[in-house]
Amino acid sequence: WFRTGDQGVLDANGYLTLVGRLKELINRGGEKISPREIDEVLLTHPAIAEAVCFGVPHRSWGEEVAAAVVLRPTESGTPATEANLLAFCKERLADFKRPKQIHITDVIPRTATGKIQRRVVAQAFAPQTS
Repeated sequence: WFRTGDQGVLDANGYLTLVGRLKELINRGGEKISPREIDEVLLTHPAIAEAVCFGVPHRSWGEEVAAAVVLRPTESGTPATEANLLAFCKERLADFKRPKQIHITDVIPRTATGKIQRRVVAQAFAPQTS
């Protein structure tokens, strides 16, 4: 066995599909939340071009769910707001999985190789404490 830290599922034909990394799981009050599942829900919104979900520290839950999104240019002139996107998630996700904050940004931080790393994004958007 070789431990990679990847999380995957086997389908009925025995094919392995990688769905995330164990280190990226969000632990909210003991509930293990896969950020990729939330990414996929956010990406179904027509106004969202890119999305990445991550955990941020929370005093009583351990971690709370947050997300960063890049919006598509709108033709109607009325861009999506954080409140609209939170309502969208409320219709599609269980309460404990819903992001409590969605950061709308022009660009999602990437590594030198162009890869999104959730921990880098979480650091970029984490609330600054002094």
